[in-house]
Amino acid sequence: AELEQQAADQIQAAVAAGCHVNLFMPECSRTPLQHIRSAVEMARDMGAGAVTMVDSYGVMRPPAVRYVVGKMREWSGLDVDVHCHNDLGLATANSIAGVMNGARQIECTINGIGERAGNTSLEEVVMIMRQHPDLKFDTGINAKLLYSTSQLVSDSMGMPVQPNKAVVGANAFAHSSGIHQD
Repeated sequence: AELEQQAADQIQAAVAAGCHVNLFMPECSRTPLQHIRSAVEMARDMGAGAVTMVDSYGVMRPPAVRYVVGKMREWSGLDVDVHCHNDLGLATANSIAGVMNGARQIECTINGIGERAGNTSLEEVVMIMRQHPDLKFDTGINAKLLYSTSQLVSDSMGMPVQPNKAVVGANAFAHSSGIHQD
């Protein structure tokens, strides 16, 4: 109760100062739904403009993300964003599932860089949305710049892009028919 009151006071103070507040909700994969509901309703009541569903350990599956995002929208009436980690390789799929159920924004990084196994990869999101127009999502990002941006980030950080990295890896979209013939 004390922590909730502190959060409410901070949200209210930030809103009173003219800030747009987005309540970042870590640990959504392990938090009971009634606690998530209580937090997003409190954020709404204190004047927050958005909440972020966070899969802190990258363990959620797309149906769970869709469900939690939908519930957060229903309970709060606020914009919902998604922030997914990639520990099980599901960050991009989970993020797409979130926007398919009404999330307005995906928090992502170039090359999926982030703590542990990384976060949702911007280049994957952009290309999924571009290759699947039936989703009716558009980032407005110039896809022609993804590779050079990936290389710039890689070089600047000293973190080589794995050859098998989706979209920007050296092997992406390469085809060798030998293995198929064998």
